Amino acid sequence: MNNKKTLVIGASENPERYSNKAVKKLTEYNHPVVAVGNRMGNIDMIPITTEVLDTADIDTVTLYIGAKHQAKYFDIIASLKPQRIIFNPGTENTEMEEFAKDNNIEVLHACTLVLLSTGQY
Repeated sequence: MNNKKTLVIGASENPERYSNKAVKKLTEYNHPVVAVGNRMGNIDMIPITTEVLDTADIDTVTLYIGAKHQAKYFDIIASLKPQRIIFNPGTENTEMEEFAKDNNIEVLHACTLVLLSTGQY
């Protein structure tokens, strides 16, 4: 299995949030996770930080924040040089998509949970 280190932006300790479910499912599928959110905390054994601290070998960035909160991540994402960005439902952002494409980052409009459960991740 090709484990893809994933940066989850918008991670939340709230188990009702999709970002929380995604962190758990990614871990279940043995994908290393870096979780970044508005507040520090934990999802099971995964720490949530308020800054991107672990920048090594990020394959995928999956977004769980709306377009108005994404601008501060442009430079960070560019420096990470991920293979792809997943725009989960509600996170679509034309400016971020163009930015990603300009930086040779694949853009997916998809649900991380669905991709994992269908073997397409």
